[in-house]
Amino acid sequence: MGANKIVLALDGMGGDHAPDVIVNGADIARERYPGTSFLLFGDEARLKALVDKRKGLAQVLEIVPSEDAVKADDKPSFALRRRRKSSMWMAVEAAAQGRADTIVSAGNTGALLAISMFAMRMLEGADRPALASFMPTSRGETVMLDLGANLECDADNLAQFAVMGSVFAQALLGLDSPKVGLLNVGSEELKGHEELRQAAALLRRPGSPVNFHGFVEGNDIGAGVTDVVVTDGFTGNVALKAIEGTAKLTFQFVGDAFRTSTFAKIGYLFASGAWKKLRKRVDPRRYNGGVFLGLDGVCVKSHGGTDALGFAYAIGVAVDLVRYEYRSKLVEGLARLREVSATAETPASTLQATGGTA
Repeated sequence: MGANKIVLALDGMGGDHAPDVIVNGADIARERYPGTSFLLFGDEARLKALVDKRKGLAQVLEIVPSEDAVKADDKPSFALRRRRKSSMWMAVEAAAQGRADTIVSAGNTGALLAISMFAMRMLEGADRPALASFMPTSRGETVMLDLGANLECDADNLAQFAVMGSVFAQALLGLDSPKVGLLNVGSEELKGHEELRQAAALLRRPGSPVNFHGFVEGNDIGAGVTDVVVTDGFTGNVALKAIEGTAKLTFQFVGDAFRTSTFAKIGYLFASGAWKKLRKRVDPRRYNGGVFLGLDGVCVKSHGGTDALGFAYAIGVAVDLVRYEYRSKLVEGLARLREVSATAETPASTLQATGGTA
């Protein structure tokens, strides 16, 4: 692979609308990101028929046949043991072995995480992977993690997630020193579980690799109080689904209101331009592309039900991470976190909340 050329491994059979969405998304990304090329894994006959319909796509894409595909209802353990010849397995393996710079899949999330952890392993200093993505706020965009990979986390996990999220925000949002907050039930230092207070104490230590803001509450997420919001996977997934559900409900209420009378319908016509801008601002396709941070490689998870434009955005996330040299920057950040932790008289997992001293 050339110094400036990025090769992406694509799981051609993963997702609700594969392989059409995958091929069409690659075609959109081809025009958006000149210099990228693709290894497309899946059913050769189906993929070739779709690729041949897209003028110029075949010049930057190689189809790699695979005889199997991970199903949406496959358990991670089953996919790990029995889907070794699937498009997902082969795509992840290509990234793990260096034949591609990154892997993008819209397939089974649990299976993708299990296969990626097995094939790529974890970076030194990262105990667990965290699923991260970003969302719109009143001040721009905010990165949030973990969104479901780890239901329970200790203080060391949360501190590592803070470093991962900070580097991710630097790569995706172009921030030099993103503010990082730990999601809690209050902003006061004594609020929350012991693990949260221990993680906060570690992140406040001199030499911390992140710009630590402190604790944030649920309503601070949409307000954009911090650039990165860190939490465990259980809380993060619940918060994300609640935000998505509230957004859908709000649009439903607004739509219902504009249909209540003739004057309301006329008002909608006058405001149609503004509503188009709003829909574009909160279009979930623009924020498609979660990343399993902490792996020794770049693995991007697209939403399974997205369309071609959404999948192209997920490819864009992968391209940005490779261009920014996310992996090497994360290695540096995790090494600094270990140095900070080592300065404590006791391990980070036993730090108390009184200013970080034991």
